[in-house]
Amino acid sequence: MASDSTAAFASADLQEIQAANGITYAFRRVGAPSPDGIPLVLLQHFRGNIDNWDPALVDGLAAERDVIAFDNTGVGGTTGTTPDTAEQMADDAIAFLDALGLGEIDLFGFSLGGFVAQAIALAHPARVRKLVLASTGPKGAPGMESWPDDVVAALVTPDAPGPEQVMQVFYSDTPASQEAGGASLGRIFTRQEGRDAEVSPEARKTQYYDAVLSWGVPDWSAVAKLTTITQPTLIFQGDNDAMIATRASHTLAGLIPDARIVIYPDASHGAIFQYAAETVAQTLEFLDA
Repeated sequence: MASDSTAAFASADLQEIQAANGITYAFRRVGAPSPDGIPLVLLQHFRGNIDNWDPALVDGLAAERDVIAFDNTGVGGTTGTTPDTAEQMADDAIAFLDALGLGEIDLFGFSLGGFVAQAIALAHPARVRKLVLASTGPKGAPGMESWPDDVVAALVTPDAPGPEQVMQVFYSDTPASQEAGGASLGRIFTRQEGRDAEVSPEARKTQYYDAVLSWGVPDWSAVAKLTTITQPTLIFQGDNDAMIATRASHTLAGLIPDARIVIYPDASHGAIFQYAAETVAQTLEFLDA
């Protein structure tokens, strides 16, 4: 299915496609054909759906790339039951790519989506040309066992967290970061009609209590596998991530052989939205190199 090169992300149609695994996937596809013919696929954060991507980020990337954002199994508008491991999420993402007839792709994984992106790169290396990881961490590494209790209580427990809870976790407690976060939330909710379905409480519980917590079980063999990722990798992180410690991204950068890292100042988990323009510029430069 072709990209909608005329629509901004906040007005692009929600599409559906059924894969060989019987799942019907919801997605939006925007942008121009990528100069190298390779689309950029976005993998979303914990309890996020397609429309929780900041349009400033997606539209910036879509100015030069064919960009696809989708809901994985059991999330938002996609059917099925949410998988309980990042590895199964990776396999389900491959089923979606197969349904679209896509071969090699570039991947941009944010938070939990970064777990899935790593799992795809390890299990299906021929499918990934370049890898972008944002606000995420390595499987089995120290400090990945769980998220801080205050964050879990504020963001994970409520079935419908409010903007103030998102702001607490995604942005630093400074005027500049909070202002940028408010602007990002405003862009995210520009679309009022035809929004993607909300992520269900059942999906949220499976994502955190199963997939996220199992990813964090200490496992040095899993950490060591990072050294086998051969794709060029660009890592984005805030200097004080309240959800996934910034040091986890440094671990990724130190172990993935062809990786470089960008640390944004005065930024937390939503650094790529706070610094959307900078993230777009650096991502496009990386993909074009």
